[in-house]
Amino acid sequence: MRGLISRPHPTPAGLAALEARLRQDLSWLGLPAKPWVPPRSMAGQPVLEVAIVGAGMAGLALGASLAHLGVPAALFDRAPAGFEGPWATTARMETLRSPKELTGPALGLPALTFRAWFEAQFGLQAWAELDKIPRLQWADYLRWYRQVLGLAVRNLQRATDLRPRADGVVELHLADDAQGGRAYVVLARHVVLATGRDGLGGPWVPPWAADIPRERWVHSGEAWEGERFRGQRVAVIGGGASAMDVAATALEAGAARVDLLVRRSVLPTVNKGKGIGSPGMAHGFWQLTDDWKWRFRHYINVQQVPPPHGSTLRVSRHANAHFHIGAGVQGARVRSDGALRLDTGKGPLAVDAVIFSTGFRTDWSQRPEFSTIAPHVRLWQDRYTPPAGEEDGELAESPDLGPLFEFQAKVPGACPGLERIHSFNFVGALSHGQVSGDIPQISDGAQRLARGLAGQLLTEDPQLHFEAMRRFAEPELLGDEWTPAAFPPYDDFSSTT
Repeated sequence: MRGLISRPHPTPAGLAALEARLRQDLSWLGLPAKPWVPPRSMAGQPVLEVAIVGAGMAGLALGASLAHLGVPAALFDRAPAGFEGPWATTARMETLRSPKELTGPALGLPALTFRAWFEAQFGLQAWAELDKIPRLQWADYLRWYRQVLGLAVRNLQRATDLRPRADGVVELHLADDAQGGRAYVVLARHVVLATGRDGLGGPWVPPWAADIPRERWVHSGEAWEGERFRGQRVAVIGGGASAMDVAATALEAGAARVDLLVRRSVLPTVNKGKGIGSPGMAHGFWQLTDDWKWRFRHYINVQQVPPPHGSTLRVSRHANAHFHIGAGVQGARVRSDGALRLDTGKGPLAVDAVIFSTGFRTDWSQRPEFSTIAPHVRLWQDRYTPPAGEEDGELAESPDLGPLFEFQAKVPGACPGLERIHSFNFVGALSHGQVSGDIPQISDGAQRLARGLAGQLLTEDPQLHFEAMRRFAEPELLGDEWTPAAFPPYDDFSSTT
């Protein structure tokens, strides 16, 4: 039998070729559309159509979707350029848990997918050999996404206040950290909060965290280096994905011992959320009844999401990693020898430091930039009572968002203009599903919100657009396309001879 002939792998086309392909695709689709919203100003200050707070994945996808519809948007992010979102800062997983084939923020454009970006640089064989997307490579892809689409992101800009007004604009107060924190105000007809996993709050820790010195604990959602735990005994509170990531980070940096303290008696093994990852959920969840929305989200909360297989193995391969199931912490204190004593469901444990992997919660007190609107935002608990046995504090504190992810007032009319602020982030899951926070459905959410905003910009100003139509004077006929003919004489064929 003749042996197989080995053929060399084709040389990757390179990013330049991919970008040329993307430009051609956009040209064939007539994208982006021409700007069509008449410019507006107030007291000599320009008014933006849409201002987006946050230029991570969700903000970029929304900015691109709006641009494709001819609606320019300005994006403001507090991070330095290239470090928007968690990927190169607080995230510590080796790879994403999402399947590599998911198209994420590509907006239906094949040349804008991570796969196209990857294959253009490393080739088809490398793609076939890739298991999951490396976290930092995903960050590089999003940097390219921003650059290739020419999105207008203003970095080192920190939101300090949001003030909706009755005259149809929102004051977005900002501090320019590139200029020493210089304060300034931007006016926009709509402001979108693309604030990611933090949403409308930040990291949550249990009450007993107050009983140990602040310098002795960190949260998985904060920026820190694993080196700080070298030689220490570390307790990780939690058993989810972030718990595995931070435990591995500490172990790989030389922690003497890491104990994972998991409250649950059984570590979940099935990601129930994957069972509803369908186009139907992406497009229809927001139209479900309140009871069904609550039932879906509460069930996922109760079942919890298991840590990824690879992330768990990343921890368990260390001999000095110890898993304790059913070991929830009831209290803590500092011992006389300086160690921390944690009282757990399995007895006391002595450690040197604690890492909380206890998630995020809606907590307006952590976000002073929202203090003006916080008292007025209607939450689910303000109008919905779940069935007995399905109480859920996390869901109860979620904002009750309208069809365009807009805030709604607890008392109608008490905060004019509040509906012009849209919460396109993780806390929208109860009202809209996973379309504003996760990779699989982010294009669906961004395009739905962009289309809704474009439609609202039209319906708010029909008179302006009518006048623009009346002023439109581009001729299709020049007058020389035909020659006037002589009208023929009348010939009455019905007359008789």
